[in-house]
Amino acid sequence: MCGIIGVYSLKGIKTELADFRRMLNSIGHRGPDGDGVFMEGPITLGHKRLSIIDTSDNGAQPMTSNDGKWTLVFNGCIYNYLELKKDLIEKGAQFKSSSDTEVIAEGIAMYGIDYIKKFNGMFAIGAWDNSNKALYLCRDRFGVKPLYYYHSGDALVFSSEIKGILKYPGYKIGVNKAALNEYFTFQNLFSHQSLFKGVWTLPPANIVRIDKNTKEVKHNSWWDYNFVDTDETMNYDSALDKTKELFEKAVSRQMVADVPVGSYLSGGMDSGAITSIASSHVSRLKTFTCGFDMSEVTGVEANFDERRDAELMANHFKTEHYEQVMNAGDIKWSLPRVVYHLEELRVGMSYPNYYISRLASKFVKVCLQGTGGDELFGGYPWRYYRVFDSVSKEEYLDKYYEFWQRLVPEQEKEELFNFELTEEERTRPRRVFDNVFHFNKDLKYDTPEHMVQNSLYFEIKTFLPGLLMVGDKLAMASGLEERFPFLDNDLVDFAQTIPVKYKLENFEMEIEKMEEDAIGQVKKKLSYRLHDDGKSIFRKAMVGFIPERIINRQKQGFSAPDESWYRGENSDYVKELLLGIDLACSEYINQDYIRKIVNEHIEEGKNHRLLIWSFLNFEWWCKLFLNNEELPED
Repeated sequence: MCGIIGVYSLKGIKTELADFRRMLNSIGHRGPDGDGVFMEGPITLGHKRLSIIDTSDNGAQPMTSNDGKWTLVFNGCIYNYLELKKDLIEKGAQFKSSSDTEVIAEGIAMYGIDYIKKFNGMFAIGAWDNSNKALYLCRDRFGVKPLYYYHSGDALVFSSEIKGILKYPGYKIGVNKAALNEYFTFQNLFSHQSLFKGVWTLPPANIVRIDKNTKEVKHNSWWDYNFVDTDETMNYDSALDKTKELFEKAVSRQMVADVPVGSYLSGGMDSGAITSIASSHVSRLKTFTCGFDMSEVTGVEANFDERRDAELMANHFKTEHYEQVMNAGDIKWSLPRVVYHLEELRVGMSYPNYYISRLASKFVKVCLQGTGGDELFGGYPWRYYRVFDSVSKEEYLDKYYEFWQRLVPEQEKEELFNFELTEEERTRPRRVFDNVFHFNKDLKYDTPEHMVQNSLYFEIKTFLPGLLMVGDKLAMASGLEERFPFLDNDLVDFAQTIPVKYKLENFEMEIEKMEEDAIGQVKKKLSYRLHDDGKSIFRKAMVGFIPERIINRQKQGFSAPDESWYRGENSDYVKELLLGIDLACSEYINQDYIRKIVNEHIEEGKNHRLLIWSFLNFEWWCKLFLNNEELPED
């Protein structure tokens, strides 16, 4: 819901309205329903509006509290705003609108900035204290809504998307080489840097305060995940009932809107479970799925098309169902647009997300998404079982780091890059990885349960934010708001307390085997047998909600069959973009290395689909953001 932007002048340099308008308009796709600007003294705040709750002018932003003390811009949705509003009215607050934005403004005016800790929802907020001349930036628990900032010394600039900062007259674009190395290690950024030099992501569950005196950005982290304090005395049946109850409440809570709400519906359990609840609230709920032309696809990717199972559930829930069928050629048109909107290179082959959100936006303004279920309930058992038998913290970190080097291993970095990494840049990926664990002093490394809990913590802190960023930006590119019922405060708080043995059905049995067998034998058995035992308690909680066939279905990610397509119909496009003589990324990436990878994939049958995708993305990133090329015409 919306895009926000702001400039806080720290040295009295006036922000020109025309310059600020250019910054604001660069994120106009996030809010096609209206905009607003607040300029007073050193602060300028801007808002692009996507009207979801209270679509009248009363909900317009920037919004100032009734006492005149606070002015804020807000992106997101507070699902418990009616409960909070009731309490504020009892305390004497008065309201002019029915928007959640005004609840934020009046709540902060009454209780201070820490009031945001009461919110059950997704949000990025820029709040200006008119009395004390201080700016606060705040982000939700899970990092659903993005917020970036750039601190030049002269000004603090923040924006929902980096494009707004790129238009700031004082910003000069540059490549963050340390972040580039991090990306080509993990196919993600685990730190809070970006590929743009000097541009940072505000971490989830953080508040920062900036004033003219200190001029510093000091982070105050107000919440973190806790998978350590599980309740080992928890009764299984009560855990099952509580999971079911909280999940139903979470989906129902996120149906709040004054505009049409729909749901994605893949062939999987998570989106099916959401649709089962949502369809009980909305007659002929609109649902959307993305399928793939499989005529030239072989191997395991032949199972990637989920339309049949999605159609089964659409019929079961009596939804109004729409499908997007993609073919190999769809990447060529969409890729530059995907890169433009993502701005940062992140997890996986995301262009199907762009197409499906584009389809959904033609029918609804809000769409429910299943992201978060795997991270909460243990949906990636083949990852955890790589490290659950570690005998020390050091062994655990070494083995898991080796697994998470998804793209280029350390020993090939000199062959990959066309520049020499400094010591800080070279060692950054491992330090970033280790720091995720080191900053949480509550993590333990004494038992197999601890090792799985640590994996859940790590992946929800690193992998999930990448998924959420992709979801937000590619949906907002079409003016669509995505919501994530699994990321409900009450559901998350409870899910963290569920013992590992309830999430991974075969866990206790396999621990016994570990005591009997050699480590090498166990690893082999685990990697083969336990792919489908994840999310056990959630699967059982959904019995009666979704068809049994879906509950027992093998887990599958949402991805196009690019391994096959890169060898087949898209091989010419891959070669055209990556093996030509005028490579935009040649200052940073060695073309001989690219040629080797492409040849190994196409000619020798090695699967380099993730790395080829990353090369394609970075080439377009350099074209668009470094070389200022225009997007190709439709």
